[in-house]
Amino acid sequence: MMEKMTQAEVKEFLLEVPRTAKIATVREDGRPHVAPIWFDVDGDEIIFTTWHESIKAANITRDGRVCLCIDDEVPPFAYVILEGEVTISENLEELQHWATRIAGRYMGPDLAEAYGRRNGVKGELLVRVTPTHIVAQKNIAA
Repeated sequence: MMEKMTQAEVKEFLLEVPRTAKIATVREDGRPHVAPIWFDVDGDEIIFTTWHESIKAANITRDGRVCLCIDDEVPPFAYVILEGEVTISENLEELQHWATRIAGRYMGPDLAEAYGRRNGVKGELLVRVTPTHIVAQKNIAA
């Protein structure tokens, strides 16, 4: 039977394995834009990076409201849908730290530094999503 996740379960779900999040932003003409992202968690915030010329960067610079969907595609299935507001940083030291940490999550410790150097560069943006609303369910097919 489907169950609502507790706050602790949400955090565990977000951190237990490197799942790809889907981020929804709004284009200037009002159309939705959805893109996959790698992410990490810092306290209650979701952290990711994006190139300053990307569609999502343009969208979040203009309108800082986003929605993320992170799901487990294996039975009994689970998901977290997180609405939030972003803050954007171009601080290179902070960007390199998080780019390396995120790379380590998804590519493993052996490749973390290389990917961190590749993604922690001028022109890349560090984005923090502060949640404003979360819906999280587990055991959907149980």
